[in-house]
Amino acid sequence: MHLQHHTADQIRAHLPPALAHRLGDAEALEGIARRSFLKIATASGFALGAYPLMANAQQGAAQAATGLKPDQQPAAFVKIARDGTVTVTINRLEFGQGTHTGLAMVLAEELDADWSRVQAVHGNADPAYNDPAFGMQITGGSTAVKHSYTQYRELGARTRAMLLAAAAKQWGVPASSLATERGVVIGPGGKKLTYGALADAAMQQPVPAQVTLKDPSRFRIIGQPTTRLDAKAKASGQQSFGMDVRLPGMLTAVLQHPPVFGSKVASVDDAAARAVPGVKAVLRVPLHDGGEGVAVVGEGYWAAKQGRDALKVQWNDTGREKVDSAKQLASYRELAAKTGNIKHDADMAPLASAPQKISAEFVFPYLAHAPMEPLNCTVQLSGSGAAAKATVWTGTQMPGLDTAAAARTLGIKPEQVTMNVQMAGGGFGRRGLLTSDFVVEACTIAKATQAAGISAPVRTVWSREDDVRGGYYRPMHVHRAEIGFDAQGKVLAWDHVIVGQSIMAGTFFEPMMVKNGVDETMVEGMGKPYTLPMRLSAHHPKHNVPVLWWRSVGSTHTGYVMETLIDDIARATKQDPVAYRMKLMDAKAVRHRAALQLAVDKSGYGKKTLSAGRAWGVAVHESFDSVVAYVVEASVVDGAPRLHQVTAGVHCNLAVNPKSVEAQIQGGALMGLSMCIPGAAITLKDGVVEQSNFGDFAVPRITDMPAIAVHIVPSADAPTGVGEPGLPPLAPAFANAIAQLTGKPLRELPFKV
Repeated sequence: MHLQHHTADQIRAHLPPALAHRLGDAEALEGIARRSFLKIATASGFALGAYPLMANAQQGAAQAATGLKPDQQPAAFVKIARDGTVTVTINRLEFGQGTHTGLAMVLAEELDADWSRVQAVHGNADPAYNDPAFGMQITGGSTAVKHSYTQYRELGARTRAMLLAAAAKQWGVPASSLATERGVVIGPGGKKLTYGALADAAMQQPVPAQVTLKDPSRFRIIGQPTTRLDAKAKASGQQSFGMDVRLPGMLTAVLQHPPVFGSKVASVDDAAARAVPGVKAVLRVPLHDGGEGVAVVGEGYWAAKQGRDALKVQWNDTGREKVDSAKQLASYRELAAKTGNIKHDADMAPLASAPQKISAEFVFPYLAHAPMEPLNCTVQLSGSGAAAKATVWTGTQMPGLDTAAAARTLGIKPEQVTMNVQMAGGGFGRRGLLTSDFVVEACTIAKATQAAGISAPVRTVWSREDDVRGGYYRPMHVHRAEIGFDAQGKVLAWDHVIVGQSIMAGTFFEPMMVKNGVDETMVEGMGKPYTLPMRLSAHHPKHNVPVLWWRSVGSTHTGYVMETLIDDIARATKQDPVAYRMKLMDAKAVRHRAALQLAVDKSGYGKKTLSAGRAWGVAVHESFDSVVAYVVEASVVDGAPRLHQVTAGVHCNLAVNPKSVEAQIQGGALMGLSMCIPGAAITLKDGVVEQSNFGDFAVPRITDMPAIAVHIVPSADAPTGVGEPGLPPLAPAFANAIAQLTGKPLRELPFKV
């Protein structure tokens, strides 16, 4: 997802009332005491940490305010047990990107903690866990470390200062005379006190408003290749995910969605479903998009699924568009022939007389997110009226938004909803939905189950087929480019049109993200980092297919178009594609040049001799403020493109955890490869998605995975993100290698050679 250039105030101005109210609560907290810590008795002793409002309620009176916001105070973020274990609460969803380890490293660095005693947990819907830049809770846009780097450093430094103050008071010496090392305060004459021993006293110390952060030259945790905190649990199968929630008496629900999006139930014969052993209820329920579905609630997933399979449902799709992919493509091509709403304008007069020209059309299909763990959400309801409460367990990228949506669905206030954020098995944007679709559906089913006289927590689970057919895809796009250039490759005019659904239209982000009729997320990455006279315009047709951001958002297609066309011009003018890129780049593209040069140097490009039948492919792209360049080796085997070797040059400024950077680039490259392989497309016929599972929606297998070497450009600048930037340049680098072998550019994904 991509909202990184907007302030909290800009976002708040366009939020729905329920969510804006929650952000307002965060501001109100600024006038409440900032210092208080709640002493929590645990099996291992006392701990630093709790929430500011809880602390005030416990202590009965506000203490002197420091002027700090809730997201700047250690209370909600750090717990130190008597045995010295440091638990860091992370304000982002962990779903494979390594955020729990990265932000814990940042805080532990300034805390001077013993890393072997550090662990991390999820936050919840408390406003303290808002993204400090966005002012709302969100995991996306590769912003976790980027936005919270300074925040978590300061949290660690404030906690350390309070521990020092506590030790200084106990020893009767100035705090400035003390030092810390790996979870221990060191005093005069070598005296020592562990953080665990000081935690109780540290709670009584004021929270410092200002702290001095370490010079990066003194880092001992940040910048070190570090094994992820969740690696062992995940590798051993012990990690619990949202799908694994188990509660006493819990029932499981599966939902029959309409085959045509937004359709309603005309009739349902549920006799066979109710006869399935273990089925407790069959419920007709409204859906978030105005359609209807039929939920089957049973004692476990298998009973519920068997019951759903036995349903006989007739659907009413009157008034709903029945999208046909072939017809949709034809209409997109017609639109692409016309100039759309203007994003960038330039003089196109030189196009007619240009010595050389390229006319190109690109086609990109709908894509499903297909995370390893399908969507799920567990809801437990209790009480009624003013005493009604709901507890929710789910892996969510937007806990605050989903809490507000749950409250609205259940007819209660947000403060009556407890959100338990669960570890998630991937998401790629699908768990960060502005409609909160899967949370709303789970709450709707829980409410209907309760109304049917059944009192039990209900876990709603999506099957893989539900996931693939359930909507919210990366939009289908068509690009048309008309480019004029001279014999030296100087671009004289570049006329470019993009056609595709807007992912921001109709959302509360539309006022910020749709300007002059152009969705900023669809055109991001166009032109940069090259100096080009470009007229860029866009059309946003509307269709009955739900669309959403998909890992790296607009760069999934703009990066491909830009980097294959740049290669086409280099090939047409007989120039080395690396040298041509370097020449064409804007003078300010220092990071692009560094990333590309690093990949070139490490790959042996232009120096080593490739095996017969192989060719080099090159691409470089910036997304979410990080630059990734790929140099690949590829071939065509039995008529099919084959990727053998990938060398990455990455410029993400300071790499907090080089191991996580490497893993994210590898994962991004693999997902980029997934766009290339045959069968990697979502298509529709008569309004119905034709794919259903990995048998007909292809994903890479282990035999498709190339060898990947990741190299990071050294930098001490504040870190940028790496969750998404590894994806965009892979497909164009691969395509450019194939074009070198065949002489034919690849204009469509997945590849058709």
